[in-house]
Amino acid sequence: MALVAAPTNDRKRVKVYELKNNDWFDRGTGFCKGVIVNNEEAKILVASEEDPTRQLLETKISKDDGYQKQQDTLIVWTEQNGTDMALSFQEPEGCGAIWEFVNEIQSRLQQLAQDDVLSDDNMDHTSPIMLPSPDLGNLVDVENHMRAATATPGGREALSKFILSQDYVSKLIPLVEMAEDLESVSDLHRLCSIMKMLVLLNDTTIIEHIVTDDVVLGVVGALEYDPDFPLHKANHRQYLSDDSRFKEVVKIEDQQIKKKIHYTYRLQYLKDVVLARILDDPTFSVLNSLIFFHQVDIVQHLQGNAAYLRELFGIFEEEETDLQRKKDAVLFIQQCCAVAKSLQANVRAQLYQNFVSSGLLDVIQFALKHQDAAVRVAGTDILVALIDHDALLVRSFLFKAIQDKAKPLTDTLIELLLIEVDLGVKAQMADAIKVLLDPNANAASIEAIHRTSTGFLAKIRDTLPSLAQTDSFIQKFYDESARKLFQPLKSLQGRTSMHDLTIQETSLYSHLVEVLCFFIRQHSYRSKYFIQQENLACRVAQLMQCPAKHLKLTALKYFRTSVGLHDDFHTSQIIKNRLFEPILQILFETMPRNNLLNSACLELFEFIKRENIKDIVVHLVETYREKLQTITYVDTFQNLILRYDQMLEPPTTQELENSFTSVDSDTPARNPNTVNGGRWAHGLREPDPSEEAYFNGSDDEDDGLPGAVKPVTNGASPIKPLVDYPDDDAEDDMDILTTSAPTVAAQPTSPSSGSPKQETPASSPSSHQAVQTPPERISEKRRREEDEEDELLANLSSSSSKRRGSLSSNASSTGNNNVRGLRRQKSLNSGKDGPKKISIAIELKSTPAQTGDGE
Repeated sequence: MALVAAPTNDRKRVKVYELKNNDWFDRGTGFCKGVIVNNEEAKILVASEEDPTRQLLETKISKDDGYQKQQDTLIVWTEQNGTDMALSFQEPEGCGAIWEFVNEIQSRLQQLAQDDVLSDDNMDHTSPIMLPSPDLGNLVDVENHMRAATATPGGREALSKFILSQDYVSKLIPLVEMAEDLESVSDLHRLCSIMKMLVLLNDTTIIEHIVTDDVVLGVVGALEYDPDFPLHKANHRQYLSDDSRFKEVVKIEDQQIKKKIHYTYRLQYLKDVVLARILDDPTFSVLNSLIFFHQVDIVQHLQGNAAYLRELFGIFEEEETDLQRKKDAVLFIQQCCAVAKSLQANVRAQLYQNFVSSGLLDVIQFALKHQDAAVRVAGTDILVALIDHDALLVRSFLFKAIQDKAKPLTDTLIELLLIEVDLGVKAQMADAIKVLLDPNANAASIEAIHRTSTGFLAKIRDTLPSLAQTDSFIQKFYDESARKLFQPLKSLQGRTSMHDLTIQETSLYSHLVEVLCFFIRQHSYRSKYFIQQENLACRVAQLMQCPAKHLKLTALKYFRTSVGLHDDFHTSQIIKNRLFEPILQILFETMPRNNLLNSACLELFEFIKRENIKDIVVHLVETYREKLQTITYVDTFQNLILRYDQMLEPPTTQELENSFTSVDSDTPARNPNTVNGGRWAHGLREPDPSEEAYFNGSDDEDDGLPGAVKPVTNGASPIKPLVDYPDDDAEDDMDILTTSAPTVAAQPTSPSSGSPKQETPASSPSSHQAVQTPPERISEKRRREEDEEDELLANLSSSSSKRRGSLSSNASSTGNNNVRGLRRQKSLNSGKDGPKKISIAIELKSTPAQTGDGE
């Protein structure tokens, strides 16, 4: 068999679409051509229009990929991996050329497959199907043949070809009226089953055919008699034949566009009403695809027709007096915006740009003030759709209105929020206010704009508001509009009962609190002043007395948001006005039930405990301690009380706050809180005043020594204790160590360990070694020291007269100081080797003294 020729025109402009999550994603625009690789392989290639070296699509034509031609410019198929693809051609001629190429390739591949496999099953699979002639008497045979054919993919394909070639649907239409005249319910049920099977063949050509003007009423007439509901008859024909449902606000001159509008409406009705119960996924996908591509063609035609847009938005000028026409125009624009939600970003952006430049904001202002609720709802839908698309674009027009001294759109939204009875409109208005007053909307909107085409960005770049304009707009809102918005909340002051709120009031207060929560998160410093001036925190707490649980939750959300900011202003507001009382009241009313309201209250107090917000913990325990102690089914409040007690409980030991410097000392004192550059160790007891007086005072026995002088102790804390010092500074070092006596524990020393022979203390390195042990009682220590002192003085008395004669006044003074240093050294160096160290020190120091006496 000869090779199939490729299409003659190699440059066919086309858009490539891919179905993702039931939405068609635009992969780009390029030029399509068919390429024959070899005798058994052919491909469809689409090269990018911007970069010809980049391939937007390269797909291999298979004999069973289910290629379908829709309308005159679409080819839809499913790849072998299950991905749905579509090609939308700019011209019908290019679509027809590629479609013929695909058909020829598929026919040739199927012929090759038949030549390779000659089994009877395959021959039966490709054999054509013949249905009996359409007649009331043959309906049973027609239904059975169709049911058998739809059991296999090949049978479904053959059945579709037979129905299209014989125009079988048009021949079945007259049978519906004949069966109704004969009141043959069984025949009507069979006709309904036959029509269902025709639709579920999933052939786009058949589906497009059954929604045409000639056959649509007959098809839906047969589908009115569902055999699953034998006692029920639908009214599909009556609904679709009502011409009053189609309102042409501005006459559409293009007849093809008008037909597509009718076809789209009928396809939507089939999908959502007639076949909603029986649709399978493939048929649902085909119907969605047909509706989507019809809508794209309709919207692109309307938004690109400048004369049509001028006439459409000209209806809202003051010269127009027909109010019904204005209402219909609003509803038409609402439908266009609803369709635009499913369009690609660049097409949707172009649509809104054309609408806004033609006067869409004036249409929204008109719709929001209309007395008809349907028109107000439509205006709200248009505004929300526009804000969802680009809030920055709407805000730029708000700035322009403020500069022109005109009423901004936000004031209109506030008025509508306060007076609207429709709960859905209230919710949309509250969301719109939050989005328009969001200072962070600039970045998101600019990012969305960058995703669109460069041309569109260039058009609106000059209209984008700056951050300074945004800040000025928000400030103006707080100066003029915020009081009007929260006036209903402020009016609660003085209201005695919250049990008589209407549904509209409950909804309004809920939305106002939600907006207030948004403001304290986004407008931190402006909202603080406004909340304090209007005393709104107390009014929100007042809402907790209402019986509606959802309103209580909304009010609780405000306090949870305020506490979560860790802001001293909001914390002081809550504490000052004792606003935890209504929260605790709700907690007592709902405990110990595990419901949402109780859990929300517990989460608030658990957050306070976890974050250790000290001001709130102190306030709660000091004010509501008895109440909190009664809540025992959770441990949150017991932990709060414990944390409070830990904060106020004094430490068992305190740091030394003063140095040991004597008041009479002339030596400057060092920092009493630092040793070696660090803090004093924890756990040291406070110095005892009587003990300090004992060590620093003059001794009675010293007064009898010749040349005795009162020692001067500087009391300075040692920089590096427990180190060796030079021998000539032993006395000063000993005095320094005595000032740190409270930090070192002393143990009793046995008198039998040895008696000192000389009065001079030693400066051995071992004498500076101290062991930190728990301090002993003062009374025991004092008795022990007195006993040691008596023993020491007794030993010194035998040699005192001999030493006094030979020593100078200087030596006398030194000996006097050494006696004092010895007394302190005994107190410091007590322990395992205490007596031995003292004895060694006296022997070492006595050597020079004895030598001097001998001389």
